[in-house]
Amino acid sequence: MAFLQSLNLAHIPPDLAVHIALYADVQNAPFLRDQLLQGSPAFEYALIDATVILSTTHVLAAVFRAANDHLNGRLRSRNVHSEIVFSLGANNNIAQSLRTFGITATTTDLLAIKLSTNPSITASTVSEHLAASVNGTPVEFSDATLAKMADGGKIRKLYKLSGVGEADSKGKRRRKDGSEEGSGGVDGIKAGSTGYDAERERKELEVAILGLMALRGAV
Repeated sequence: MAFLQSLNLAHIPPDLAVHIALYADVQNAPFLRDQLLQGSPAFEYALIDATVILSTTHVLAAVFRAANDHLNGRLRSRNVHSEIVFSLGANNNIAQSLRTFGITATTTDLLAIKLSTNPSITASTVSEHLAASVNGTPVEFSDATLAKMADGGKIRKLYKLSGVGEADSKGKRRRKDGSEEGSGGVDGIKAGSTGYDAERERKELEVAILGLMALRGAV
């Protein structure tokens, strides 16, 4: 069975449950991507490359936005699951968001998300389908696991946040205004650093990303 977590988001009706599974060492990404591109109803998921996800808050913010737009008839993409991937973007280019945050043929760390948009979609049915469909190792959906998978450099590039929450070559962190602050590991997120400094780097980057996602939603 898949290592599935089912959540209810605040301010979203409980019957629209969110089912999330995280995988490492995925071996069949080309197959999964093809099913998605072909519009197979059985594979209506948000399939996200986990290396571009900083934290659980990062991805759940996108899930909340997509679920809220689904409930209010404001979807801009094909369905609520593609809307989750689109909501991760910092601009209104749907195709670009799907390319940069969605599963690719070379994805090995994968987030699979499905919302209970009808009563037949339950934790049990989603878990069984993912277990039969994803050739990978189920791991816990947690900040700690995502931190190990996240590529900090790639994430900063996607959101155009060079230097935010990042230590320089001397181990000093840079504030948003470019000034130096304290010390920490070099690119702590990408290198998988642990400890107080690395956590502060992740939090600073997370705040900047959430701000950009919210700003895009307001446009």
